[in-house]
Amino acid sequence: MTPRITTLTLNPTIDLACQAEKVHPVRKIRTTDERQDPGGGGVNVARVVQELGGDTEALILAGGVTGHFLVELLQEIGLPHRAIPIAGRTRISQTVLDRSIGEEFRFVPEGPEVTEAEWRAALDALDHLPAGDWLVASGSLPRGVPEDFYARVAAIARARGLHLVLDSSGPALRAGIGQGVALIKPSQGEFESLAGRSLREPGALEAAAAEAVRQGAAKLIAVTLGHEGALLASDQGVLRLPALPVIVRGAVGAGDSFVAAMTLALSRGAAPADAFAWGMAAGAAAVSNPGTAHPTRAEVEGLRQQLQLPAAV
Repeated sequence: MTPRITTLTLNPTIDLACQAEKVHPVRKIRTTDERQDPGGGGVNVARVVQELGGDTEALILAGGVTGHFLVELLQEIGLPHRAIPIAGRTRISQTVLDRSIGEEFRFVPEGPEVTEAEWRAALDALDHLPAGDWLVASGSLPRGVPEDFYARVAAIARARGLHLVLDSSGPALRAGIGQGVALIKPSQGEFESLAGRSLREPGALEAAAAEAVRQGAAKLIAVTLGHEGALLASDQGVLRLPALPVIVRGAVGAGDSFVAAMTLALSRGAAPADAFAWGMAAGAAAVSNPGTAHPTRAEVEGLRQQLQLPAAV
């Protein structure tokens, strides 16, 4: 039986997306093609895992009328979830596609302040997870949550025999690594921040990722590079794959889609390189669709067939 993938999102969001002919100051901007999606790192991961046929549950903090709306959106798509109530209101993010230049403008608020009792309730909710399951802790930490929160999550995962995937950035990511984490997925900029230096010289990124694995930051480190593809560092070495050629229609949730597909493949026993390729296929499928993290299973499977792994992998 395939282990369940539980996702943890402390700062979820309602993602509003729309299009405008042109974004400009002062004057009223008329929008079209409006949509509302439940969002936030772990929510996106869980939705994609479900789309790909995996067993999942999204654990979230939710509060206020916007929190009720978020839960309603999760119910509409049939995504298993548990909502821990908080006093603050769940945030709302806005993405506007300017058709005149083909560029997205993304407005992401910081979200509510979370009390100690509320974030401790999120930790307590992890106690029911059985050994062998996968836990994806994803997204930014809301105000009021200590920087070492993901380190606490890692300690719980290690004690309970869970496979932890950590997808965050800055101090929150730095605090969580080095404690038996199965996978981290920073962007190049996030990984450079973690390394404390620029890694733009040829071979520098590969060497730094390999060294981070040797030092125990995580068992697997996948660094996403946008249009340049991605690389995977493991104890077997470093694998770099080019980006798949797709038409970009939206970038929100692409990284979460990558994490979802790679984690699902790992939970099913796939080799790291194969799981990495599934992640790349899901990320490419996600940017091919508007809205937040909407790759379809058929698209992901089709794109995965286009990726050829080196024979030695």
